[in-house]
Amino acid sequence: MVSALGVAVVGFGWMGRVHTQAYARVPHHFPQLSVRPELVTVVEEVPGRAEEAAERFGFAGTARDWREAAADPRVQAVSITAPNFLHREIGVAMAEAGKHIWIEKPVGLTAADARAVADAVAKAGVQGAVGFNYRNAPAVAAARELIAAGEIGTVTHVRVRLFSDYAAHPEGALTWRYERERGGSGVLGDLASHGVDLARFLLGDIASLTADTAVFVPERARPTGATAGHARAAGGELGPVENEDYVNCLLRFASGARGVLEACRVSVGEQNNYGFEIHGTRGAVLWDFRRMGELGVSRGDMYQDQSVSTLFVGPGHGAYAAFQPGSANAMGFDDLKVVEAYHFLRSVAEGTPHGTTLDDAVHSATALDAMGRSAESGAWVTL
Repeated sequence: MVSALGVAVVGFGWMGRVHTQAYARVPHHFPQLSVRPELVTVVEEVPGRAEEAAERFGFAGTARDWREAAADPRVQAVSITAPNFLHREIGVAMAEAGKHIWIEKPVGLTAADARAVADAVAKAGVQGAVGFNYRNAPAVAAARELIAAGEIGTVTHVRVRLFSDYAAHPEGALTWRYERERGGSGVLGDLASHGVDLARFLLGDIASLTADTAVFVPERARPTGATAGHARAAGGELGPVENEDYVNCLLRFASGARGVLEACRVSVGEQNNYGFEIHGTRGAVLWDFRRMGELGVSRGDMYQDQSVSTLFVGPGHGAYAAFQPGSANAMGFDDLKVVEAYHFLRSVAEGTPHGTTLDDAVHSATALDAMGRSAESGAWVTL
């Protein structure tokens, strides 16, 4: 028997739209789900944006204040896609109101914020999911299986990269993303949080790290009105960029493996260059998000001069079969969020966590805090 689950989306920028579309698509890709999301309300403080979302996507109602959704008995689950500085307040309140939450990373500005939301979810007995979508790529699932099976031997080292140009333009508006009090740790929360989650998902816990950070575009123009995404604001009053454009980090894993994590939001010439190279004593696995359905694999017993072959992922890898019937058919970013929605809704239906959890968010945020402390002190920090 299929039951309805009333959902609200709080914050309707790009990610709010992605969550909404995922709710609409998930029954088609995962018909076995015993719950079906129903769009009850969309919350957005920018005038007109909620009404536009309701008309376009079919929400039953709109609100300017997220507290209305928290008090609405029709709302049983909430997507929290508001700016980072609101994550803790909204996440805790929604959990205390008995709502299941699907919240975007980094779940606040600090590890304390993420932990507060995790504690509230646990105390309320509701389910919580986090937006670490890259681990949902079928090629990442294939890499994890190969590593766990010992196909590349004992993992020795990994390089995780997350380079983008979304903040590269000097006329990029000085939005909340560049403020310490509202945007937190800059590229650490935006991109490095994903890198930490991928590293943990594939290789296990990080034991210690040391990091260096930098701001390469020190001033930006303040916007004169509401903004969405990464808008420009040429000619406005200049203000300081308070958080990081760039981070590089050396990692030591509990397993003994070593790693390098590097992230930058101002990399001219790089668009969503995300991926990893993982090396072991007998081989390697290599992945580039921009070629999401391909996994480079080197394995065998040659060691020296051992070649790399391309594995095209297919129905046997991760959630691929829910989208395509045969190998090498392309999937996209939004598909990964549909997988995430599926895990969240399955968690709600079964009362058991599936996919990423608030515990994963706490681990990631703890590593980000450690990066910040290490960048200030120049020392290794134990997690």
